[in-house]
Amino acid sequence: MNNDNNMSILLVDDDQALLRLLTIRLEQQGYQIISTDDGAKALQLLQQFPVDVVISDLRMPNIDGMMLFDQIKASFPTLPVILITAHGTIQDAIAATKLGMYGFITKPIDHQELQKILSSIATQKPLENESHWAKNIITRNDKMLSMLDKAGRIALRDVSVLITGASGTGKEVLAQAIHSASPRAKHPFIAINCGAIPENLLESELFGHTKGAFTGAVLASPGLFKEADGGTLFLDEIGDMPMSLQVKLLRALQEQQIRPVGSSQSVNIDVRVISATHKDLQQAMHEHQFREDLYYRLNVVNFTLPPLQERSDDIPLLARELLRQSAAKHQVNVIAFSDDAIQLLVTSNWPGNVRQLVNVIEQCVALAETTIIPKHLVEQALSANRSTWPNLSDARDAFEHTYLRKLLNMTDGNVTRAAFLAGRNRSDLHKLLKKHELDAANFRQM
Repeated sequence: MNNDNNMSILLVDDDQALLRLLTIRLEQQGYQIISTDDGAKALQLLQQFPVDVVISDLRMPNIDGMMLFDQIKASFPTLPVILITAHGTIQDAIAATKLGMYGFITKPIDHQELQKILSSIATQKPLENESHWAKNIITRNDKMLSMLDKAGRIALRDVSVLITGASGTGKEVLAQAIHSASPRAKHPFIAINCGAIPENLLESELFGHTKGAFTGAVLASPGLFKEADGGTLFLDEIGDMPMSLQVKLLRALQEQQIRPVGSSQSVNIDVRVISATHKDLQQAMHEHQFREDLYYRLNVVNFTLPPLQERSDDIPLLARELLRQSAAKHQVNVIAFSDDAIQLLVTSNWPGNVRQLVNVIEQCVALAETTIIPKHLVEQALSANRSTWPNLSDARDAFEHTYLRKLLNMTDGNVTRAAFLAGRNRSDLHKLLKKHELDAANFRQM
C-alpha cells in the first residue's frame, strides 16, 4: 500500500459537480486521482490502472455502488471500497460493512471523516489476500462463508475430505480451492470422475500398469495416484466406484502405497485424497454398495454444498461476475442485467445449480443486442435450459432405469430371463433393481 501522500484513488460519481470538487480537494491533499461518472467505465479503468482505493457513489444509473462493489470484490478481493451516498442509513452502513465494505459516509461529505478512513487504509501493512485460494468461489452467503472459513483451516491439515452435494453445485471447484490453500498447493491437483471410466480401465487409470499388463497396454503408465504425488487427487463421483476397486483404494490410503496392474512391486505415494459424490453414501453402505471402512477413511471431514436455490442471495453476485467473464471471453459490450432480469434470476428454480446459471448467462450474452440484458432474454434462456444437460453419471443412471424397465417388460418380470438377456448374474441384477427401486413383480402379467 502506498503512503497516504501518493495513494491512488478511483472516484466514481454521476454528479459531475461533486466529482470535480472531490477530485480537487483530494489532489490538494496529495492523492493521485482517476475519476469517472460511470460504473461500467470504472470497471474498465480498474483493469488498466492499479489503484489503492475506490470511492463510489451509491446511487448511480445502470451499475450502482453496490453492484460495482460486488464486481470489484469478485475481481479485486483486497481492494478497499468506500461508499458515499445522500441516502445513507444505519441499516445501509451495517449491510455494506458486513459485506466487506471498508467505509461508508454520507453527503454532504465530512472531509475529516473521509481523511480518517483514507489514513487508516494508508497505515495498514500490505495484507496478503487470504481468500485468494477461494477466488473462484463467489459468495456472500453466510453458510457458504462459514463453510469456506472451515475449509481454509482444514486445508492446512493433511486429512481426507468428502464433498457432497447435487450435480452442478461446484464440488470440484471447492476441492481445487482446498488444494490451493494447502501446503501441497505447488504440487499437482489431479481430478478423475470415477463414474465416467469403465470398471476394467479404472484400476489402471488410478494405480498405473506395466507394459503388456493387458491388451492395448503398449506402454507402461504411472497412474493418477503417482501423477498426483506430493499433491491432491480428486476422486469425483466416488459413489460410482465398483466394490472390487474400493478394497484396493482403501489399501492404498492405509498403506500410502499402490501396486500397478501387472506389477509385483508396490510404489510409495504421498497423496491427499479429496472425494465427492452427489449420492447418499450412507444409503449405499446400507445397501452394501459402498464399503463402510472406506467411507470413514474418506470422510474425515465433510462439506456439503447447498443447491443454488438455497443461496439465492448469491445469485446477483454470481450473475454479474459470470456476465463479466462471458462478455470478456466473447468480446461483446454487455455490462449488466436490468433490475427485473436480476429479480427473475433470483426467483427462478435452478435444478442444474451453478452449472445451469453459467449456461443461462452464456446464452444471454450471446444473444444480447444492448449493453443491458433485459428480462425477456433471461426468460428465453431459462426456457431453453429448463432441461439441463446431465452429467455422465446422471445420464448413465437414467439409461439404466429405462433399460431395466424395458427388460422387465420384455421378460414379464422374470428376473432369471432378464439377467440372461442383460449378461449379468441374478445377484447383480437384483442389486440394480433395488438401486432403481424397481420391483419385478409389478411387471408380471396377471
